[in-house]
Amino acid sequence: MPTLLLIRHGQNDYVKTGRLAGRLKGVHLNETGQAQAQALARHLADRKIKAVYSSPLERTMETAAPIAAAHRLEVIPRPGLQEVDFGDWQDKSLAQLRTRKLWRTVQHAPSMMRFPNGESFVEAQTRIIGELESLIREHKKKDVLVCVGHSDMIKLAAAYYLGLPLDQFQRLTVQPASITTLYVGEHGSQLNNLNFLPPDI
Repeated sequence: MPTLLLIRHGQNDYVKTGRLAGRLKGVHLNETGQAQAQALARHLADRKIKAVYSSPLERTMETAAPIAAAHRLEVIPRPGLQEVDFGDWQDKSLAQLRTRKLWRTVQHAPSMMRFPNGESFVEAQTRIIGELESLIREHKKKDVLVCVGHSDMIKLAAAYYLGLPLDQFQRLTVQPASITTLYVGEHGSQLNNLNFLPPDI
């Protein structure tokens, strides 16, 4: 089965200022994020990458673009890699959200959490796993696939393939421009690395 390189998008001003961008349109990489995207492309230049997929949001597509260009590929947007639908929490500051009663549910019992007028973590995990399994079926065993997405979605995927209960996925960390490598084989899955940052990022 293919090797999946799950890459979180680079820094943007929402990440920098501690706001929850969610699915807001028009959130672009800042100067640091653009440099991170270029560094990722350099780091992966020698890998034989078969395809580059991305969440359709601007910050992920902009992170994916230099990687794809280095391999003469096009970035293929996949809605299944989209960010969690945070509903009414979108565009709020994390400092503000931490004061809400539901914040404890988010951190300690996420399997019970549905964001007001948004998605549940159960639904988000089902979506990302369905998307990754679909990509796996479309490719050959030795293919290397880049999937550029978002922190919670990558953590949810890693937790699933590790066999962690959903309620423990918040124990994982996925930083901007990090690479999480998964091999999903016929006899199980293997997490080769989590939250790896190339040396020049």
